[in-house]
Amino acid sequence: MLVCYALEHRSHWFILAFAVACALGSIYGFLQGAWPFGLVEAVWAVVALRRWGRQAATLGIAPQRRGC
Repeated sequence: MLVCYALEHRSHWFILAFAVACALGSIYGFLQGAWPFGLVEAVWAVVALRRWGRQAATLGIAPQRRGC
């Protein structure tokens, strides 16, 4: 997680890897019973996924969502 966070400026794929690492940390936290840790990691995962989506859309990699 830390390595991906440090390398985010190099590629948008590190942002996605950071989001996946946060999601895995969240799952681990909930399974261990440390729900505050799991909740914080889940929030970080959502934030990172939104950042990756925005970055990938500007690069033309991910399809842009069309909202109402």
